[in-house]
Amino acid sequence: MEGIWRQNPVFVMMLGLCPTLAVTVSAVNALSMGIATTFVLVCSCTLVSLMRKMIPKEVRIATYIVVIATFVTVVDYAIQAVSLALYDALGAFIQLIVVNCIILGRAEAHASKNPPLAASINALGMGVGFIIGLFALGAVREILGAGSLFGISLFGSSFQPWVIMVLPPGGFFVLGSWLLGFAWWEKRKQRKHQQMAGLQTSAERG
Repeated sequence: MEGIWRQNPVFVMMLGLCPTLAVTVSAVNALSMGIATTFVLVCSCTLVSLMRKMIPKEVRIATYIVVIATFVTVVDYAIQAVSLALYDALGAFIQLIVVNCIILGRAEAHASKNPPLAASINALGMGVGFIIGLFALGAVREILGAGSLFGISLFGSSFQPWVIMVLPPGGFFVLGSWLLGFAWWEKRKQRKHQQMAGLQTSAERG
C-alpha cells in the first residue's frame, strides 16, 4: 500500500498528470475519475497476475493493453448509464485510461511478477493514492474557483471566485503548490530521522 503516501502516483511519482490536470476542476469530477481509474487498475492487475504464466513475453504489452481496454469499456458504459452529465464532463479522458502509465506500469512492474492477492493490494494502494491526489487538486480548485465543494456553496453570494483556478493555469498552480508542500514535508521527516540517528549514535558512543 505504499502508493497511498510513499509512492503516491501524483505527488511523488508524478504519473497520470494529463487527467490530473484536465478533470480536477471539481471534487466530483476528481473523485469519479479516481474511482474509475482505481477500478480499472485493480481489475487489470488482478487479471494480469492470474494470466502471468500464460502470456508470452513478446506480446505482453499488447496483452496488457487489451485487458486494460476491456475494463475501461466497462467503466465507460457504466458512467454513461449512471450519469450522462458526468460522462460529458470527463469526456475523452475516460477512454484515455487505457494508456494511463500508472496502470500499464503496475501491470508490467508488479502484477506480472506477483500472485493475484499481492497484485490486487498493490494496485489498490496505487489507486487510493491516485484518488487522494485527484481529490486534493479538485477540492482546492473548486473551493477557490467556484466557492463551493461538491456543488454546495461555502461562502455565499459575496464571494468572488478565482476563475483562473478552473482553467489550465490554475491546475498547474495548485499541483505545483501541493508538490511543494509534499516535498517540504518529506524533507522535514528526513531531517528528523537524521537528527534522531545522530542522537542515537552520540548516545552509543557516550
